[in-house]
Amino acid sequence: MTEIDFHFNAPDKVHHACRLLRKAVGKHDVRLVVVADATTLDAIDAALWDFSAVDFVPHCRADSAPHVLARSPVVLMGADMGTPPHRQVLVNLGNALPVGFERFDRLIDIVSSDSEDRQLARARWRHYADRGYAIKRHDFGEATA
Repeated sequence: MTEIDFHFNAPDKVHHACRLLRKAVGKHDVRLVVVADATTLDAIDAALWDFSAVDFVPHCRADSAPHVLARSPVVLMGADMGTPPHRQVLVNLGNALPVGFERFDRLIDIVSSDSEDRQLARARWRHYADRGYAIKRHDFGEATA
């Protein structure tokens, strides 16, 4: 069954995602699919190039050539997803329930402190809980308070 983590109160979802991706790829050798709307994916793509002067997070878009997809630990995909190149970790920055999340080993749902974003996240939480998924809660607002 998919492991589900919610990262609540992320002050900046793009920055939080970049930190998470850098840590996962650098320390844990994990492959991740990031799903979000086109604007957010553009922001993450740009931020990953400038995020750190000493670390580079290899990444590509889902429509990249097959040999690039095979070598990229981070794949950026639109909300419609299509067929992901792997099923290890799914990072959701979107508002909707990610299609096919149950096929992944792990789902990380990043939520800002914005009231609308939190409300949409509550609906996703209920969906997962109603289906028996165990959910881990990580409140990043408590870490900075």
